[in-house]
Formats: sequence, C-alpha cells, structure tokens
Amino acid sequence: MKRRYFGTDGVRGKVGETPIAPEFVMKLGYAAGKVLAGGTSHAERPSVLIGKDTRVSGYMLESALQAGLSAAGVDVLLVGPMPTAGVAYLTRALRLSAGIVISASHNPFQDNGIKFFSGDGAKLPDETETEIERELELPLKCMSSAKLGKARRMEDAVGRYIEFCKSTFPTRLDLKGVRIVVDCAHGAAYHVAPCVFHELGADVVDIGVNPDGFNINDEVGATRPQAMQAEVKRTRADFGIALDGDADRVVMADSEGKLYDGDQLLYIIAQHRQKQGMLSGGVVGTQMTNLGLEHALAQLSIPFARAKVGDRYVLEMLNERGWQLGGENSGHIVCLDKHTTGDGIVSALQVLRALVSDSVSLVDAAAPMALYPQVLINVAVKQAFDFASHGKVQKAVADAEHDLDGSGRVLLRASGTEPVIRVMVEGKAGAKVKGWAETIAQAVREAC
Repeated sequence: MKRRYFGTDGVRGKVGETPIAPEFVMKLGYAAGKVLAGGTSHAERPSVLIGKDTRVSGYMLESALQAGLSAAGVDVLLVGPMPTAGVAYLTRALRLSAGIVISASHNPFQDNGIKFFSGDGAKLPDETETEIERELELPLKCMSSAKLGKARRMEDAVGRYIEFCKSTFPTRLDLKGVRIVVDCAHGAAYHVAPCVFHELGADVVDIGVNPDGFNINDEVGATRPQAMQAEVKRTRADFGIALDGDADRVVMADSEGKLYDGDQLLYIIAQHRQKQGMLSGGVVGTQMTNLGLEHALAQLSIPFARAKVGDRYVLEMLNERGWQLGGENSGHIVCLDKHTTGDGIVSALQVLRALVSDSVSLVDAAAPMALYPQVLINVAVKQAFDFASHGKVQKAVADAEHDLDGSGRVLLRASGTEPVIRVMVEGKAGAKVKGWAETIAQAVREAC
C-alpha cells in the first residue's frame, strides 16, 4: 500500500489544509490510537503522551488529537512545548504506549506536522505508519462513554527531561568557565536548553527564547544561524549552539563565529570516542553526507555507511549493523548509547564532552576533516513531480557526472516534508560544482 500522508518524518503540511486540518487530525489520532494500542491488554487502558513546539496552531491540533485518541479509548498525557527527543524520552521512561509530537521542525509557523514514537521511544517503522493509514480508511467508531480515554497535564515533564539531558554528560566534567550562546529558535527548547547548559556550569547567553506562536525559526535557529554567530562574536563567547524548532538538530560555532555542520560535529564525536575506546562499530551517514567525512573517517579506519536521507533511516541502519553513532549534515545526530532518537541538546553535549575532555578547541578538533564544496539547491515543484521520468533532467545529471569524472557526486531527491526537489552536487572543484548544480536545477524547473 502506497502511503498518502506519511512522509520521511511523520505527517506534515500547511495548517488548515488536509492533512493538517482539525477534522483530519482528529481521525488521525483515532486511527493511531487503534493501531498503537493494539498490543495492550484489555485490562490495561493504553496511554499516549502528546508534546508540541511553540506554533500557534499547536493548540488546535493538540485538541483534535486528544479528541481522536479519547474516542479510541486511549488516555492522554499533555506536556505542552517539549523537544521532540523529550517526548521520546518521556514516552519510554513512563512506559507509555506511544508518544506524539506536534511540530514541523525547521519549517515556518504556517506549517505543522504530527510525528509518532513507539513505546520504546523510537520512530515508527514504515509498516506501522502504513497500518495507521489503513485505519484512516475505516469509519471512526467512538467507544462507549465508559471506555473513553481521559486526559491530564503532566506538570514536571520539563524538569525530568532537563535531568535526563544532564545525565548524558560525564559527572567528572563540567562547563565552568565556558561561555555559550544558546539559540533555541523560539521553539520547543526555549525553556529547556538554557537550563541544561547553565546547570552544567556554563555561562549561558540565550537567544530565540521568546516564542509568540508566530516567530518559530524566524531568522534564528539551526537553519538561520547568523543570529547565533553574531551573538557569539558580540559577547566573546567560546561556543555557539543553534537548535531548530523542535530541537532535534544542532549546528555549532566557534569563538570566531565560524559555523560547523552535522558532518563536522559527527566527526568530532567519532574520533573522540575512538580515542577513548568507546566507539562501537562505525558511523552511519546519508546520501547527503559530505565526502570529506567519509574520507576523514577512513583515515582513522572507522567504517562508514550511507542510509537514505532522514534520521529514521539512519536509525534503522544503526540498529541493523549494531552501531551507535550516525547523523546528517543538517545537524540530526544520533547517539544510541545516550538516546533512542536524534537530540540536538544531547548531541551538543557530546561535542562539548570531546572538547572539554581533550582540552581542544572546536576548530582544532574539526581540522583533520576537509569538507568538499557542496551546493544544494531546492527547486519548488508540483506535488508528486517525478524528475526521473524527464529526459532533460536525466541528461543534465549524466553530463555533470561525466564531467566530474569520479571526483564528485550528483544527487537528486524529492523532499519528504515539502514539495521541492533537492539538487545536490559535490566535488573537489568548487566552481564546477556550483555551475552543474545551477544547470541541473534549471533543467528541473523547465521540466516541471
């Protein structure tokens, strides 16, 4: 069965348009409740936790989900604004049936989405999402009044998650004497991340911590790190940390404001763990991972493998291989010895652990890894546009690959979260890479 609603990271779209409309989301809550509670005994009422980011639409969608889950006979715990990884942690810690996050991650406030976690805190496999879509095709049959689910608010969720994040940083180390700019993107971590780094001893300068429902990711956060970089230089901070709207991705800056992406941060964690004898197996990246990371890890004899784009596929490959460390250049980093999913705060702490433990700067720790020039162009297309069926696009790709002659890569893929084709060209020659990226992007525009 081809999935109609689930993409690479749950269900996502414009608020007010299907599937992110109240009537559909209520039905989605009902369908998810029926499927996710399928393994619960009749004597035990299933429970699901709902968290969200700071978008104004979160109130409406939270109520719709709650109504659908209640109609399916599922109890609901509401935690309000909470990072995606916090929902995963609390779901597992409280032994719940599932967790749900209302968030569109790094997208603007007009978008929103619904993401699901299983009871063990992992993202749902494709098969379970397909099962939920099958349930969506069936009529909604409300449980009898005696069997309806109840809802209550969990008051200590933020404190629990803060303590969890701190527990992933060694007790023998601290961040005393370190000044850190923490940019929370006016998102779900606004009341979490500054506390974590402050309680570990850092002098925290926080920005992006005044959400109003409309300013999430607006010129701040991991996808707009310029504000963080400028604040690092203005305050003479040692580091900058920028999270996205739901805090599952992170980028960092050094004391000069120079930016370090997910590939570089992943390298720093991997080489430190290898040095300490803590690296289990190898590292998983994606089709978008820079060749520089692959080559730098090879110099250290660290195995490397590429998964499909999306942190869920990184997780699947890590589990298949029995490895613990992986991530994406966008800043999704997975440390399975610390958490069941990608966590921007925990990932930043793993980088800081390496730097503090080895007494090394961010620039020096990342120096052995040379990034290849990589140009990414997002081309807006019609829904379900199939670039592979257009000869002009395929010819442009073939010409680029022939010209690069093994010294680079070309990758086209459809976004799983928005109607765009991502055109990526990478290679040693920066001017050539840029030219071919623009040529292929223009071919996509003309074909669409």
